[in-house]
Amino acid sequence: MEAIDEKQRKQAQRAWVLYDWANSVFSLVITSTIFPIYYEAIVQDHVPTVFGVSVSGSALFSYTVSLAFLIVALLSPFLTAIADYSGWRKQFMQLFCYLGSAACMGLFFFKDLDTLYWGLSAFLLGLVGFSGSIVFYNSYLPRIAPEEAYDRLSARGFAWGYVGSVLLLIICLLPILKPAWFGNISSSMASRLSFVLTGLWWMGFAQITFRGLPNDHSQHPHSKRWILNGLRELQKVVAEIKYQRLLKRFVVAFFFFTMGLQTIMYVATLFGTNELKLAADKLIITILILQLIAVPGAHLFSFLSSLWGNVRALQLALIVWAGVCVAAYYTYTESQFYGLAAVVGLLMGGTQALARATYAKLMPDDTDDTASYFSFYDISEKLAIVLGTFTYGFIDDLTGSMRNSALALMCFFLAGFFLLWLIPSRKVYRFSLKDIPTQTPK
Repeated sequence: MEAIDEKQRKQAQRAWVLYDWANSVFSLVITSTIFPIYYEAIVQDHVPTVFGVSVSGSALFSYTVSLAFLIVALLSPFLTAIADYSGWRKQFMQLFCYLGSAACMGLFFFKDLDTLYWGLSAFLLGLVGFSGSIVFYNSYLPRIAPEEAYDRLSARGFAWGYVGSVLLLIICLLPILKPAWFGNISSSMASRLSFVLTGLWWMGFAQITFRGLPNDHSQHPHSKRWILNGLRELQKVVAEIKYQRLLKRFVVAFFFFTMGLQTIMYVATLFGTNELKLAADKLIITILILQLIAVPGAHLFSFLSSLWGNVRALQLALIVWAGVCVAAYYTYTESQFYGLAAVVGLLMGGTQALARATYAKLMPDDTDDTASYFSFYDISEKLAIVLGTFTYGFIDDLTGSMRNSALALMCFFLAGFFLLWLIPSRKVYRFSLKDIPTQTPK
């Protein structure tokens, strides 16, 4: 990567943070609010058939999320290894960004049951683009900031993401909630236009990020065998990770608690719709409140990590997450759901920001393969989402109640909590590639 001075580093950090502003609108509008409600309104009591097997609409939604993240989990190790070797980190990030934003705009053509599988396909590609670009986005963190700034910068990114996504959601909601202001536009058309606007917002603001982030330089500029050698780069990173005891432990713990955390974030709206029969406007207001609470939540856990260390702050969050799962099982009223959403909002930004910063701290200080290293972080997250959402959908389909699925997620948080005890909370560790025995493949 090109060398940058202090002024350029600050510029790169601002550009990096703004990608959260750009792409978090997908997370809020498409995965959490307008699209799930729109999808549920189309599916309603219809029971889709997949390969001759009937599944509920909510389960099919969960399975689509699972498939999307399985695709990313299979692709990302190869792409990140190639990106580290060839110097195409930013180009791969752009590729996934444009794929995801185009898929958002493609949802405009999802109109009814006849276009159900078109809609699910566009949703799947949007998820692939969103999560694929995050792999390369995360890998920039140790490149543009000193270690002592990881927690703060990571939390700042999530905070800006929440603010930007809420702003766009409010814009998208105006024609849905006040159609008379827009020539009595239909609810369906207003929703589909919001998908287009989400794609344009994501693609448009991402240009600021792409201009501000530094370019990579190929580690081997004269090599023409960059695909094969990129995969060898991945093999080298795998061999290096075997010797990093704390990093391996953290990835296992992260895998378990992410199964619960990400699943809750993807199915919370469907839980409110199916189990509590909440109206769409109440669900959207709830999600808005949740997003706004997440901003101080991200900074709160950054502050707690400065007092206790990252791991103990994460453990506190996981215990509360487990309590959220139990509370969801016994949630029957609108006010209870609002209270639960407030707690989730306080937790979600802080947990994700701390997890990303902790992983960055555990990486070797002298590695150039940050994209390949972060691919393992992201593969763990994607596989966790695959298993978490699949488990949630399977239990829902099997028992006919999403409450049982929510209770099952508690086990994932508790497993992550106990696994984190194997890692010291403060940075008493400093790993270098020089600590690896010389027989490690190069």
